[in-house]
Order: sequence, then C-alpha cells, then structure tokens
Amino acid sequence: MAETVTIARPYAEAVFRIAKEAGALGAWSGRLQRLALIAQDPEMAEVIGNPKLSAEQVAQLVISLAEDNDAALGNFIRVLADNERLTLLPEISALFEAQKAAEDGVKEAVVQTAFPLTDADIAALMPQLEAHFKTKLAPTVVVEAELIGGVRVAVGDQVLDASVRGKLEAMATALKN
Repeated sequence: MAETVTIARPYAEAVFRIAKEAGALGAWSGRLQRLALIAQDPEMAEVIGNPKLSAEQVAQLVISLAEDNDAALGNFIRVLADNERLTLLPEISALFEAQKAAEDGVKEAVVQTAFPLTDADIAALMPQLEAHFKTKLAPTVVVEAELIGGVRVAVGDQVLDASVRGKLEAMATALKN
C-alpha cells in the first residue's frame, strides 16, 4: 500500500499543478474520480495488464471510456499507460483530493455516532464543529453503536468526545482518583 502511494504521489502532484494552473481543480477532481472507477473495474484491469495490447491501445481505450476530450487529460493517460501506472489511478485520485482539500483549507472530520445521521443532522452539526476546530471540515460519518449516544469527532490528531461512552469513561476515571 505505502509503495503504491509513493509511486502515485508524483503523478498526483503533477496533475494537481496542471489543474491549478488551468483553474480547473473541480473538473480534474471529477475526471480523476471517473478514471479511478474505470481502473478499478475487473475487466479493465485485465485489459490494462494484457501484454498483447500496446500502451497506446490501452490509453486510447481509457480515453474513450473517460468520455472527455481534454488534451491534457489524454496526455496524462498516455503518460500513465507508457509507464504502466494506470492501475495507480485510484491512489492518484485520492492524493489529488487530499491536495485539493488542503488547498481549500478543508480538513477531513471522522464523525462517529451511535445512530445514523440524516443529511439535516450533519448540516446542523457541521457549523458547530467548524467553529470548534477553527477550519472548514469535510465529514465522514461512521456508526459506532458502542458509543451509546452522542458523537466523537476526530480531525487529524484532535479529538472531541461528546459521546455517552466517553462521559462514562471520564466519570469512571474521576471516581478512581
């Protein structure tokens, strides 16, 4: 895993620079997500690994499946195909998204809850969390029944534990001391 991310990083950084210079971070984000889905398809994985097909043939197939006539995208796919790196597209896409979020000042927030949250619940919670963490957040909601109630939010190495389980553990610690 670490090796593929290490190999994918220069490609992600290059495509990020291209997208930023063109003022098209959003467009490239969508393109890379689409390409990642194409590369993850089992049938496409067979085609990418087929030694009977040239790099140009594979690149042309991926370009046609991407349904995007952008010249820079075509060149990017050809470079990946020539270097046998098309299988890295999911990692490249993830690294691109991380760079885009950092550029936008957005951090990933893992919100653990005892019960599933509706979109309205998340929309109501995010302004409070953004004020607490003093940054824009992109939430990922994870249901953890053992929390009993409330939420536990992790942003990087900062954790806000407002769960019933966390409060019970704090009370238990206070009673032991």
